[in-house]
Amino acid sequence: MKMKLTTLALGAMMAAGPAMADLVFPSLSYRTGPYAAGGIPFADGYADYFTLVNERDGGIGGVKARLIECETGYNTEKGVECYESTKGEGALVYQPLSTGITYQLIPKTAADGIPLHTMGYGRTSAANGDVFGNVFNYPANYWDGASGIINYLLDENGGDLKGKKIALVYHNSAYGKEPIRTLEELAAKHGFELTALPVDHPGQEQKSQWLQIRRERPDFVMMWGWGVMNQVAVQEAANIRFPMENFIGVWWSGAEHDVLSAGAAADGYKAVTFHNVGRDFPVFDDIQKYVVDTGKAAGAGDQIGNVLYNRGLYAAMLAVEAAKTAQEIHGTADITPAMMRDGMEALEMPEARMSSLGMPYFGPSFNVSCENHGGPGLVGMTQWDAESKTWSLVSDFQKTDTDVIKPLIDADSASYATENNIESQCN
Repeated sequence: MKMKLTTLALGAMMAAGPAMADLVFPSLSYRTGPYAAGGIPFADGYADYFTLVNERDGGIGGVKARLIECETGYNTEKGVECYESTKGEGALVYQPLSTGITYQLIPKTAADGIPLHTMGYGRTSAANGDVFGNVFNYPANYWDGASGIINYLLDENGGDLKGKKIALVYHNSAYGKEPIRTLEELAAKHGFELTALPVDHPGQEQKSQWLQIRRERPDFVMMWGWGVMNQVAVQEAANIRFPMENFIGVWWSGAEHDVLSAGAAADGYKAVTFHNVGRDFPVFDDIQKYVVDTGKAAGAGDQIGNVLYNRGLYAAMLAVEAAKTAQEIHGTADITPAMMRDGMEALEMPEARMSSLGMPYFGPSFNVSCENHGGPGLVGMTQWDAESKTWSLVSDFQKTDTDVIKPLIDADSASYATENNIESQCN
């Protein structure tokens, strides 16, 4: 009732008050550079959702959203430059789309009082809101992804991975190294043997790694790749006839362009995910009507329903819903970055809310809190069908191993708090 009254008061105030400034959402995109194939559909999905909200709903709480797109080329230095050049525009939240950029922006956004949303990437221990008050990585993080893959393999192998060999092929960067510590802990817990094989940027040369895989014959291969590295890895796996159903990537290694070039040989490849796949959601009918057919789409409209377009759309939807929550909490439509932070921390995404947005079961249901900025860590598994050229969700969103992940988050965030003299944010 309190929330309903606040919403009514907000509507009355908006009707009577003067026109308000736009709500600004920067988009740190990378439509150029070695990772553009992944950056373009995400940026299109992100932009198209804000356009949809403006065209269909008249904005967020009656205030139009304004997207400021800044090209980073997936380069950390350019990403920081984009942040510095756009933060004065009234930016409500940043989504860096790069673990490297994220690490640089964590202290900057904290000092500037602007929230940071690193959905499915970035610094995993930022899930601890008691330390990282301005950073959010809901609904899942890299350690959830690692645990989710292992849990899936446990389910597929009768709950027993003892004596199994698992190889991790990873991008030799901060991003690629994120799951290693978690996988080491899980290997000790479940008795499997882990081999980590780094691949240097941009990832076109992987002959030695796959020769080692052919020689050592692991039971399963995991991949933390990005860009051309994914395509090369899938093709190399096919070349040595590694069973694709035993090859599983993280969510940044599970898009259409990662597998299409391998043709039929990629059939059965899998990737963990924290959101649904495909175009069979009512929201896409609205995007076609209000965005694509009116000539307002960020791209050609040919990416709708693709994995990374969906991810960009999902990120924008969560930003919009957090902004609505902030407006309701503070009783004003013209929210500040600090208010946006409050909205993100109070965000609730039950299934009923997603369905009302035309996105039923698009992602797991979750709530955010002061202590938990990472959400529930529920992840599912997708699989590629080469004949139909489609991804399908082949498991429900399931819990990850918090007994392993939470102590790692607590330890890493505690070290960060000590190094940076950060006091409890949740008192």
